Amino acid sequence: MLSNTINFYFTVTYYYLLQYCNFLGGKELNIVLVEPEIPQNTGNIARTCAATGSALHLVRPLGFSIDDKYLKRAGLDYWDKLEIYFYDSIEEVREKYRNSNFYYASTKAAKIYTEFDYPEDSFFVFGKETAGLPEELLYANKEWCIRIPMKDTIRSLNLANSVCIILYEALRQHSFKNLQLYGKMYSE
Repeated sequence: MLSNTINFYFTVTYYYLLQYCNFLGGKELNIVLVEPEIPQNTGNIARTCAATGSALHLVRPLGFSIDDKYLKRAGLDYWDKLEIYFYDSIEEVREKYRNSNFYYASTKAAKIYTEFDYPEDSFFVFGKETAGLPEELLYANKEWCIRIPMKDTIRSLNLANSVCIILYEALRQHSFKNLQLYGKMYSE
């Protein structure tokens, strides 16, 4: 248990230091969580990012501590395989990656996420679980806002599920580049 905690802190510190020194650029696909509140969601998303080779960008304030036991448990032992970055505002992310493409997930968006062809330097931005992204951010970027279809009697999908749906569509469009495409069946 202690070695997992040390490994987690080392991984987070290492990538934060690399980000600060500007040694790492954006990944092919990037997930941005703006002020996430629920550690289990962020941990699940971190695991998804590690499994897909996507970077995770967290915009403060976070609704939890990065050493939260639920966050670590949801991410399991994949923290050392994750590129994770921390920011103080969404503007900071957009400025750092100003030549990249940003897409804003919202239940208020006019376009469905499958209507876009996502280039390799895409950033998918998601808001906090209780409120989503700020209205002014959505309005200023309305042509880049995307939504997932669902019944009109449901307020929203779970954040971690939404990230997976949109991320895997972008991965599909790129033929699941750099991912293992075939499993191995074992006989008993």
